Amino acid sequence: MQAVARRAQVSVGLSYHHFGSKAGLIAAVVEEFYDRLDQAAFAGARLSAESWADRERQRIGAYVAFHYDHPFAPLVIGPLSRASEVLDVETAFTRRQLAAGARMLEAARRDGIVSGDIDAHLTIALMIGGIRQALIGALTGERRPDPAQLTDDIWAFMAAALRLPAEAQSGPSNTMRRSRPNVQQ
Repeated sequence: MQAVARRAQVSVGLSYHHFGSKAGLIAAVVEEFYDRLDQAAFAGARLSAESWADRERQRIGAYVAFHYDHPFAPLVIGPLSRASEVLDVETAFTRRQLAAGARMLEAARRDGIVSGDIDAHLTIALMIGGIRQALIGALTGERRPDPAQLTDDIWAFMAAALRLPAEAQSGPSNTMRRSRPNVQQ
């Protein structure tokens, strides 16, 4: 806390007053990470697509781009996600993601976009877990895969899990492929 207060040019007492403890500071950093992720890829995202599948593919692209661009992403979705200091923040974000995803899939079922026999709650839980593990591997591996290719791979996984027709699976290529250089980081 002393090092953080010194870098922020505030008193240690102010740091403790605002965050309560080192655990409180860590939880606040993780909560801010998830708030920004929500703005980039979920509730606050400005996704422009003509179809449900294109919009969800764009969402995956925004999700991947956020994690690739944020310096704390490997820590937040990796070791910090299991730390007792952030367990409540992690649990709350995951619950929001699961609930919103299940609502999205239920609406897609009602609209005839995805099969009516898919269990929205189970399917979204499987998809979120798979996406998270893919990102952990991508962010912590020796070489990061190209973000556009990772987006395409995650979308292919999602489209197959949702049993989307072939035309919805392939769709137009993600805008990340055109806007990001194909460079290995």
